[in-house]
Amino acid sequence: MFKYECDSRKVTKGQTFIAIKGLTVDGHDFIGKAIENGAIKIICEHKIDYDIDYEIVPDTEKWLKETLKKEYGEYIDKLNLIGVTGTNGKTTSCYLTYQMLLSLGQDTAYIGTIGFHHKDEFIELNNTTPDVLTIYKLLYHAYELNCKYVVMEVSSQALSYDRLFGINYSVVSFTNLTEDHLDYHKTMENYLKAKLLILDHLKKDAIITANMDDPAYINFKKEGHKFLTFGSNGDYKILESKITPINTNLKFSYLDKEYNVTVPLTSKFNIYNYLTMVSLVNNCGFNIDDIIKNTSLLKAPKGRCEAYPVNKGFAVIDYAHTPDAVEKVITAYNELKENRVITIVGCGGDRDPKKRPIMGGIATELSDYVILTSDNPRTEDPEKIMEDILKGVKTDNYEVILDRRTAIKKGIDIMQDNDILLILGKGHENYQIIGKEKHHLDDAEEVLNWKK
Repeated sequence: MFKYECDSRKVTKGQTFIAIKGLTVDGHDFIGKAIENGAIKIICEHKIDYDIDYEIVPDTEKWLKETLKKEYGEYIDKLNLIGVTGTNGKTTSCYLTYQMLLSLGQDTAYIGTIGFHHKDEFIELNNTTPDVLTIYKLLYHAYELNCKYVVMEVSSQALSYDRLFGINYSVVSFTNLTEDHLDYHKTMENYLKAKLLILDHLKKDAIITANMDDPAYINFKKEGHKFLTFGSNGDYKILESKITPINTNLKFSYLDKEYNVTVPLTSKFNIYNYLTMVSLVNNCGFNIDDIIKNTSLLKAPKGRCEAYPVNKGFAVIDYAHTPDAVEKVITAYNELKENRVITIVGCGGDRDPKKRPIMGGIATELSDYVILTSDNPRTEDPEKIMEDILKGVKTDNYEVILDRRTAIKKGIDIMQDNDILLILGKGHENYQIIGKEKHHLDDAEEVLNWKK
């Protein structure tokens, strides 16, 4: 049992409850509930009227971070942590790295957008990079499982909120930097600065790899650390590629040696995701020839370019929810299409509104036909979100269907021979957030149940 807990609902007998003041909720209001659930000690910021052992500290969140590092840091330091940051590609790059290390006989865990994975074990997570207590719990769990490696997605918000306090990486990689989370970071400069905080979490001999085809890559170079690049002119250099609807034939070079590999993923951006993985695993000490031998075993994570044959063509489920990601996905499938590309897309509520017209414009300009729908409207009015999206639309090749289930059904209904239907924005998510509640909705399920 982990010793500490800061969510009163999760407290079990014998734990210490830390009352943390959050942005919207104050943990001090739930001390009674924590005691009911079995807490034997409380860490708080003021005197409390309960018959229980408690300790008053100036800042409970700071106390928690320092205590976690002091009590669990030595165990976590024994893990080889691999971190990936960037706007797009984190999930696929990390999941490929996780799979590859497992295939090479290395006991490995993954932490990121699609949860905690260790072989057959899965734990659902609420954030790409969870809160600091959850991270320590999961990393200590990985240590107890005798993992040698843990591959982690590292978000800009996690770095900004210092959720990685006391955690250092053996190898890190930067994928790309495009517009996202500006509701939080306000400017691209601030967004980049947040990403660069990963450089404060390096072990002494840590290695950095970066996508040289993104202009921001050079910022990730840090004195005293080996720095390698991948891309069209990187250390891991793309020489040739042939993309088909089911795989990619890739030729690349490293240290004057050329390699040919068939990657069971499609689209140009997955070439970068694959090379991110190669650069990480190679710099964990594994031979590129062995990586290539095991490449056929790789699978895309759920909701990342997942293709399903349906109604004379195929539907593709993808998590693309930023202007750059939407552009890349549609462009990739335009290069592969035999007939039309139909796109279903929307924008999330309570998130950066500036990207909405941009995404509307990109989708309608690049697709043959578009159905604009709801993503996770959250507490915003879906019609207001749609108004924002439509401000960027300059064409008439679209319709609006706010109900996402109806939009997906209509998208499949209108497919013709060899059409590609892109269903973007939610990927692996099996819910839709309306108001503050989650309602079951799985894009892949809707495709599979189309005729039922």
